[in-house]
Amino acid sequence: MKLDPTFRPLPISFLFLFREKTENKKERLIFLGDKARPRMAAFALNFAQIHAVSRPKFVVQCCSPSQVPQINGGVVKPIPIVVSGDPPTFVSAPQRRIVAVGDLHGDLSQTRSALQMAGLLSSDGFQWTGRDTILVQVGDILDRGEHEIAILSLLKSLDVQAKSQGGAVFQVNGNHETMNIEGDFRYVDPGAFDECADFVEYLEQYNGNWDDAFLNWIFVSEVWREERASIGDNKWSPWNIVKRQKGVVARSALFSPGGVLACELSRHPVVLKVNDWIFCHGGLLPHHVKYGVERMNKEVSDWMRGSKRETDGPKMPFIALRGYDSVVWSRLYSREPNPLQHQPWKISSIAEKTLGEFKAKGMVVGHTPQTNGANSSKYDSRVWCIDVGMSSGVLNSSPEVLEIVDNKARVLKRHRDSFDELAVVDYL
Repeated sequence: MKLDPTFRPLPISFLFLFREKTENKKERLIFLGDKARPRMAAFALNFAQIHAVSRPKFVVQCCSPSQVPQINGGVVKPIPIVVSGDPPTFVSAPQRRIVAVGDLHGDLSQTRSALQMAGLLSSDGFQWTGRDTILVQVGDILDRGEHEIAILSLLKSLDVQAKSQGGAVFQVNGNHETMNIEGDFRYVDPGAFDECADFVEYLEQYNGNWDDAFLNWIFVSEVWREERASIGDNKWSPWNIVKRQKGVVARSALFSPGGVLACELSRHPVVLKVNDWIFCHGGLLPHHVKYGVERMNKEVSDWMRGSKRETDGPKMPFIALRGYDSVVWSRLYSREPNPLQHQPWKISSIAEKTLGEFKAKGMVVGHTPQTNGANSSKYDSRVWCIDVGMSSGVLNSSPEVLEIVDNKARVLKRHRDSFDELAVVDYL
């Protein structure tokens, strides 16, 4: 396959391994060979592990003098962005425009449309045009669509570009990210399994240089997909056992705790506060704040990286990732109130308490498609629900994004679709 001349292709090997307990209870890895069957086996990459750098507080470099505003012929130095937490939990970005984007679910075309509508992406779909804007994506990039890794790569590329201009791109993990790391592939699109298989093969051209490999995927992923189609290898069939196994094994290797994409996702929090605004996938509740948001983010990140605290490995953090009232699963704010469970006034009271304890002015959530568009109509404009089901794998609705300037929020959109009496439903 013809690749960009700037690539640095180097070999990478893939092995079938399984863990065996020895008499002294230590584990050793057994190489089963190329033809081994993964019965009790894990498909492991002989690829450099990613470890989150411990940097509880750091400053994002701002734009170069040629890119900052000019006043009376002079150069105005922008106020730096200060990020605290590992993964990022608190972001101070004074005088920045903030744009929030909801669930993307593997739809690269709709992702680009949303970013272009917000003035953040060039017409060719690769270049950052948002200057010093802060972009926050609130989770659920995975599942229901076939371009998941391409979207992750695009956001990473845009983050690098944005930081050179005084902006930044942040992601918040949602329930579908955590489901895949847990090994729950029920909602994976067949094309996404193919993308995983392609990505694993693509990584053979690199030797542990993860950043380059990941950043470049957005530029070549379509070429890989087209080549697969040209040889007739793009038809997913439940009866094609070899193809199914190849996709599942590749996805397991990439997304299992400690896998390269799991480690990449571990760099992102489940709760993020930018200036006076909270961003999370499902919803932040008072008991989450009491537990400790930084603590929660760290525990989720450790679990994704496969960091071992106990003999059996890290546990999936329940308060963040499990249960109807966890951060990634809660629908308290995003679905219509059920009078038998919570009166609207009670939910408003919970939201006010959460915002007060976290010293925030507003909260932005995704998770539940809003068939009437992004809105804050339920709770006095303090909680914004911005999942509009834009992915073709959900509702294929017109993209909408939330813009926050000077603590005032508004929805940006082109037009609305007609949903023919569809109600807000509990999509996973």
